[in-house]
Amino acid sequence: MNNLQRTIGLAVAATAMLFAASAGAQEAKHYRFAYDQPRNTGYSIAGDLFADKLKELSKGTMLIDQYPGAQLGQEPQLLQLVKSGDIEFAIISSANTATISPQAGVMSLHFLFRDEKHVVKALADPQVFEAIKTMIDDTAQGLHVIATGSQGVRHMYGKKEIHNVGDIKGLKVRVQATATEDTMFPAYGAQTVHMPFGSVYTSLQTGVVDVAENSINVYLVNKHYEVAPVLSITEHEANNALVFISDKLWQSLTAEQKQWVQTAAAEISAKEPAKAFDLERTAAAKLKSLGVKIVDDVDKKSFTAIADPYLDKLAKELGPHAEKIKTLIRAIN
Repeated sequence: MNNLQRTIGLAVAATAMLFAASAGAQEAKHYRFAYDQPRNTGYSIAGDLFADKLKELSKGTMLIDQYPGAQLGQEPQLLQLVKSGDIEFAIISSANTATISPQAGVMSLHFLFRDEKHVVKALADPQVFEAIKTMIDDTAQGLHVIATGSQGVRHMYGKKEIHNVGDIKGLKVRVQATATEDTMFPAYGAQTVHMPFGSVYTSLQTGVVDVAENSINVYLVNKHYEVAPVLSITEHEANNALVFISDKLWQSLTAEQKQWVQTAAAEISAKEPAKAFDLERTAAAKLKSLGVKIVDDVDKKSFTAIADPYLDKLAKELGPHAEKIKTLIRAIN
């Protein structure tokens, strides 16, 4: 082989290596995973679990870029963006999911869940997940549920202490826009007010609402304690969430890629809820150190005496999917 041939051979080999490297780089695709809460919340735990597992399973060919803090919109907007295929993945509260599938409001029924263990176990239950997935597939288009998640349970907060149901009589409470909330809070004697989550801080500050309700960590990381320094541990509702994939992306995936997505999503259902409750305990300790008044001695029986009769009634009114999900959840020991 003369020098010219050797030079040409080396050039061809170098070009082939560059082409192979370029082809390898092109195989990696980035997908958007959006949510309306900041980092260091249950939503970011879900995002991290999903991203890490999907990267591992796909050998780096499917990469998740997270968009926290409502960068791409509040939850109702995110749902529409997933439906249209403009965002590939999002984690959304089950309550806000009711804006596109009203039966999803079943997950917001007050005192449906008995305690933390019940929430964690129910969200990981295959039958519950399958019922939720079927509900969305039958009642909404353009997206699919691939996992369940949690941000703990919801409590009420404002400027006054709530020790029993009588303490919220006549108060204006910001609630999520679901039929269940619009039924339950008036049953307690309160007035409901709807608004995007991003407006809650200023509404508490200005008195547009007297009370808001959310999980402890959400209350902390969004600094709602600055304008609502009393947190009453009412535990009236589980703070459930659903992870969605756009149908546009789903239809474009190979069978192997779909399996990777489903396996990665299963990591969320299995691990995120318990981690979210750990965050709740850490957040409560932090709030106490900041001087927030935490009311632990709420008379929950004063609430459940009103709420319990509504469980079956509301689930039935929402529809057959809701009734099935309610029954499955209540049956979990």
